[in-house]
Amino acid sequence: MNFKEVLKLTGLPVLFASLCCLTPIILVLFGLSGLAFAGFLADNLYYNYKWVFRVAGLLILGISLAVYFRKRGVCTLDQVKKQRNKVINVVLLTFIVSILGYLFWLYVVLEYIGKFLGIWQ
Repeated sequence: MNFKEVLKLTGLPVLFASLCCLTPIILVLFGLSGLAFAGFLADNLYYNYKWVFRVAGLLILGISLAVYFRKRGVCTLDQVKKQRNKVINVVLLTFIVSILGYLFWLYVVLEYIGKFLGIWQ
């Protein structure tokens, strides 16, 4: 499994999991919201609904893994048992990369963009 495949599997789940803080930034960047409302929305979505976004990201990761294995011919439980080590390695790798990508995206990239735009201090 190469780096591009890992990014394809984890990109969309990380994006969905971080929508709690990405949404206010998008609204401000497109001029659809003021800073005060974006700050309120960011606080409300992050503190009240962050687990909803995280669970959605986890579900999308599971769906992307199912599609990935189906495309490679792993469709039944017998095939999963035969390729158990590969399945476990791919699942663990994508899960770890997703967590690291989520932490980097949410707490580094979006934090600095939000501070630059003045949404949060």
